Amino acid sequence: MVGLFRLVSGCPGPSGFGSASTAQEVTEGIDGTNLTALVTGGASGIGLETSRVLALRGVHVIIGARNMKAANEAKNKIVRENPRARIDVLELDLCSTNSIRSFADNFIALHLPLNILINNAGIMFCPFQLSQDGLEVQFATNHIGHFLLTNLLLDTMKNTVKATGIQGRVVNLSSIAHNYCYKKGIRFHKINDKQGYSEKRAYGQSKLANILHANELSRRLQEEGVNITVNSVHPGLIMTPLFRHSAAVMKLLKFFSFFLWKNVPQGAATTCYVALHPRLNGVTGKYFADCNEMRPSSYARNESLARELWEFSNKLISSVSVP
Repeated sequence: MVGLFRLVSGCPGPSGFGSASTAQEVTEGIDGTNLTALVTGGASGIGLETSRVLALRGVHVIIGARNMKAANEAKNKIVRENPRARIDVLELDLCSTNSIRSFADNFIALHLPLNILINNAGIMFCPFQLSQDGLEVQFATNHIGHFLLTNLLLDTMKNTVKATGIQGRVVNLSSIAHNYCYKKGIRFHKINDKQGYSEKRAYGQSKLANILHANELSRRLQEEGVNITVNSVHPGLIMTPLFRHSAAVMKLLKFFSFFLWKNVPQGAATTCYVALHPRLNGVTGKYFADCNEMRPSSYARNESLARELWEFSNKLISSVSVP
């Protein structure tokens, strides 16, 4: 009830920020000139705003995007506003394991450090379809793609930590929709089945997977003694291109629940806060909404489910063809 009041009123929580805070406000005064960040889906929506604000704070930002025309337009827009911005773009299709592997190879070939990985890109409420690799497309894009990408870039992040002494951060964009998933959370044995498919529950399943992935990776890195934190965030309700498969319904919903919705600068705030704010040093395995730590669903807190998803994801990736 307190969380709903803060959401509607915009009142700040314990962090000093709340639902009305913007990405610029939560990063005010932070110097990121010695940091490099990768933002997937950084060419539009809250990904673009995240990239813009990180660049404004001096961070060298690499945008991973499927649409290179849009990515270059986003880069040019940011640089026009901020001529000192350091922005690069690389092609990345999270629906294809081949594309993800190529992206990782191309990024590593640049010999750049990697301090911050923001797994932002996603799709929502799609009619049933399979990816190029034969995987249900929402699970493939929102979870498997980021799971593989993170694994491929993890050594780069570890090496950056060793070389610089600066803590690394991984941020997974989840959603409050993780509460609305399938029975038992993840349909492990029916992940690619059309029968019983629900576009809403499939999205919730993929967002639950984002939290479970973050929590299990956090646990593993803590066991290794690696100075990289991993957290997940709910950005809030924002009308972005994600809603293209259900735009009419969502516009109607927004009309009746306008007080719950955020604009894009507000929607990017929690991501930027968790990625950049010094108050989050050492904080890992947590879930944030409105720039404050929140308690996710019981499925999201299930350590056994997180371990099962980790093993399942590895086996799923191994089962698809690679070059």
